[in-house]
Amino acid sequence: MAAVAHIDRKVAAALHRTGLANKNQSLVIGVSGGADSSTLLYSLSHLTDTCEISLHVCHLNHDFRGEEADEDARFVESLARELGLPVTVEKRDPIAYQEEQGISSFEQGAREMRYEFMARVAHRVGASAVAVGHTSDDLAETVLLHILRGTGLHGLRGMTEAAPWPWPTGLETPFIFRPLLEVSKSQTVEYCEELGRAYRQDSGNLLFRFTRNRVRRELMPLLAEEYNPRVSKALVRLANSSSLELDFLETELDRAWSDLLVVRCVADSPPRSLKEVVLSREGIMGLHPALQRLALRRAYVLVKGDPRRLGERHLKAMGELTSKRENQGTLHLPSKVIFRVSAEEVSLISGGDGVVDTPLQLEGRHTFSFPCIGEPPGHHRAGDWEIETEMVQLGQLPDLTPPNRYVAYLNAATLGPAFAVRTRLPGDRFQPLGMRSEKKLQDFMVDAKVPREIRDRLPLLVTGDRIAWVVGHRIAEWARVPENLTPADSILRVAFVRIH
Repeated sequence: MAAVAHIDRKVAAALHRTGLANKNQSLVIGVSGGADSSTLLYSLSHLTDTCEISLHVCHLNHDFRGEEADEDARFVESLARELGLPVTVEKRDPIAYQEEQGISSFEQGAREMRYEFMARVAHRVGASAVAVGHTSDDLAETVLLHILRGTGLHGLRGMTEAAPWPWPTGLETPFIFRPLLEVSKSQTVEYCEELGRAYRQDSGNLLFRFTRNRVRRELMPLLAEEYNPRVSKALVRLANSSSLELDFLETELDRAWSDLLVVRCVADSPPRSLKEVVLSREGIMGLHPALQRLALRRAYVLVKGDPRRLGERHLKAMGELTSKRENQGTLHLPSKVIFRVSAEEVSLISGGDGVVDTPLQLEGRHTFSFPCIGEPPGHHRAGDWEIETEMVQLGQLPDLTPPNRYVAYLNAATLGPAFAVRTRLPGDRFQPLGMRSEKKLQDFMVDAKVPREIRDRLPLLVTGDRIAWVVGHRIAEWARVPENLTPADSILRVAFVRIH
């Protein structure tokens, strides 16, 4: 019974490492009926007394293999009853789920559906973890898949023994527990055979329309035959070393994070994601490039909940925009996350809810008078915007850095008695702050990465035909506050506020 003793020792050690042993913890076990998950179930059932754990079996019937899937479900139910364990079995249609959620990949939809099911079972029974039967072969295949798609350290790490819940995002409990990552598939088959136990064969694993199946049945054997007979172990070593390096970098980022984080704007409703995360641009620039990307990735996860669609090309683009000399810039990231760079900050905004990225309705030309010195602030309506204007003494401001991108400080002497708010017109030209001459407004918008679909709705503050401020992006060089003013001199403060 060498395989049984070997795997039971591995599983017991994993229980102790993750803090699940000897604490009367409840675990849910996801069991498909195959050799891997059956081995996990048998092994954990052997350890219930010595490790003081209680178990609950769950099985999701992916209703696309007909009678075979029904037989798998009956097998798992029978096995749980034989072991004296409670069991939950549910039948779901992965194609329907895929269509409901708008997911293009069948594999991704089935995976999300499975984890959503296991999370519900875990919460119902009060389990702190869900154990799944991923093996070292699964880890190697995952790393290779990530390499093929292009990845960084997170992808090279593949899977870990204990990890936050993957889907739905934002759950503190349960966590995912993978105690068989040091065990191969051949060893799980040997384990079942030593116990004289049957297990199921999933015909879905033979379907070549699934990318993982092609990697498992074609690419891995080819690499083993033609290049390295121990390629699976080599990929596992790569995953382990990447995990160590990533742990070190995460620790370094933890030390710097409090100095980087400017603000966290909490969402109004669950899941407990954030509407916006704002980081210090200077702080980001002061980090090693590896930590820069890690910080930007962490901020994305905070507003989105998970990094599934964020690729290395996105992180590269974010890093490059942060490092540019320009004071403004915007990127549209996957899952409707907006990445914005200003002079002092970098922001990630969830749900495409940034004001400049989804400007409110503004039509026509709206003309207003500037307030005089000593008058209360003026409030003006322009479409769905409220515009606040005020004359303030320079000495009343701590500095000339606006509190956000929708506030500007302007030289009133160059503006005249009135201003207008409008959208762009053919032939518009603009002299951006820091430039000696004008350029086409269209060219400025392209350089500032203003999305094409919103350029016609972007508010402009103008005097006569001169653009003093491309709202949310940059003021004009000729409208800036000169350096030779005294603290008693007055300047114009203009703020744009969304009404809806």
